[in-house]
Amino acid sequence: MRLQLALDDISLEDGICLLETLGDTIDIVEVGTPMIIAYGMEAVRTIRRRFPKLTITSDAKIMDAGEYEASQCFEAGADIVTVMGFTHDATISGAVAAASKFGGAVMADLMCVEDLAERASALKELGVRYACVHTAVDVQNAENPYTALARIRSALPGDHCCIAGGISAQTIPEIAGHNPAIVIVGGGITKAGDPAAVAREIHAKMASL
Repeated sequence: MRLQLALDDISLEDGICLLETLGDTIDIVEVGTPMIIAYGMEAVRTIRRRFPKLTITSDAKIMDAGEYEASQCFEAGADIVTVMGFTHDATISGAVAAASKFGGAVMADLMCVEDLAERASALKELGVRYACVHTAVDVQNAENPYTALARIRSALPGDHCCIAGGISAQTIPEIAGHNPAIVIVGGGITKAGDPAAVAREIHAKMASL
């Protein structure tokens, strides 16, 4: 399991400061959708310049113009680009083509997908590297991603699965049983009183399970 830190509702400057304090505690940094809306691809370019060895996910949540939009993300320095899992297969295939061209990977966000196992399997056939079960911020009080993770694990090996949405150090043991490739944490770290300490705790629990 790898830990991905999502920089969402945080300024680019604060995100860079946080990354500087975390060192090797995180494996992947996500330039989240809110940060992309605020800064565009300049956020990806800036983080790539400042942290050349860090794996970067651009959470573009692509819905159309898959090859063109994914190419913009990869050209800016992203290693992984997200598409929405329920969009057209042609859009997803375009993003996959861009990933192949730039040596990157595509992650499909399965938010609002009804048949998770069936769609996750189809996405893998299209060339999508990662399928991510994601409980949106607006519904985290009513839903959780853990049962959804179990459903896609019935269709995919663990190294193709990711999980996001309301994750904390306390939920890592429940997640670890499904052995996803990537565990994505945003506000659970960035909004903590001591983000570096929380990141270290989550990373240590992941390493121990």
